[in-house]
Amino acid sequence: MSPLVTTPTDPAVLRQAFGCFPSGVTALCALDAGTPVGMAASTFTPVSLQPPLVSVCVQDTSSTWPRLRRQSRLGLSVLAEGQDLVCRSLAARGGDRFADVDWESGEDGGVYVHGANLWLDCSVHAELPGGDHTIVLLEIHGLKADPDREPLVFHGSRFRRLAA
Repeated sequence: MSPLVTTPTDPAVLRQAFGCFPSGVTALCALDAGTPVGMAASTFTPVSLQPPLVSVCVQDTSSTWPRLRRQSRLGLSVLAEGQDLVCRSLAARGGDRFADVDWESGEDGGVYVHGANLWLDCSVHAELPGGDHTIVLLEIHGLKADPDREPLVFHGSRFRRLAA
């Protein structure tokens, strides 16, 4: 094995290294004054069963998170295989992120992406500093799961499929 890179400070090197870990992709969305607002996040992690908590990490430079964090409820959708265009739309920096996204809103204002394999009705439980990101703990108030639907997998800066 070659020696480890010590003190990796180059963001491109770190991004490439972090890309070695496959992850699912989520959409974190809500209604803001009747308009859907949302973002894609691949840093989703289940955290706790009691209380039911999950986490996402949000870049401190995000212009979407300040709009989402003030909502009483957020919809978190775990995207399914074939929803890579939905992910790209929700990750876009401009335009109407929901133009080609089928969605619905819950009674409390969370927005959910059709075709996802998991919907979580959440509220912000806590926010913690995490370098250039904020670690957001979300409390789960309700869910709808379709475990037979294959997940959207992100690895090495591209979408992949699970193999059986």
